[in-house]
Amino acid sequence: MHSTTDVRSRILLAARGEFATYGLAGARIDRIARSASASKERLYAHFTTKAALFQAVLDTNAAMFHDAVVLDPEDVPAFVGAVFDHAHDQPDILRMLTWARLEGVDYDLPGGSDPDVKLQALRRAQDLGRIDAAWAVEELLPLLFGVAQAWVQAPLAAHANARRTPLAAHRAAAVEAARRIIGSVR
Repeated sequence: MHSTTDVRSRILLAARGEFATYGLAGARIDRIARSASASKERLYAHFTTKAALFQAVLDTNAAMFHDAVVLDPEDVPAFVGAVFDHAHDQPDILRMLTWARLEGVDYDLPGGSDPDVKLQALRRAQDLGRIDAAWAVEELLPLLFGVAQAWVQAPLAAHANARRTPLAAHRAAAVEAARRIIGSVR
């Protein structure tokens, strides 16, 4: 016999794979239930609608993504490397966030995941002289995320050309790009 928590966890995990692959519109509840070894009735007992299930997966994945990387004011380029690593190690999470953005679905970030924490870290980095003070940190943070995720978000032609380059070289390029963007010296 499975516990309620176990069933809910299996549903969330199966839903992540389904939503990451097909998005909210293309995902099918019957595939999620089958993958989770749960009935559709059990799934709907936990999540009243497909949209509610998507939101639950999205909120969980967004928190996981934002919590996985810490922005140290002493080493902002390392943050870009950590985001790069996470995007490559957990592609389903990034795909979920991408689907949410495409489908216009917002997500909640609990306490420590708050983007304001990262913005405060960037302000502190400016105070320490690690970032050019001319940057508005609200403008800089999305740029740093973009640089870190460039290889997983790049058009197919870029992926084809990049296959000849080791992943470590892409990571190093992203970190170096961040270093140059923020005006940091080695």
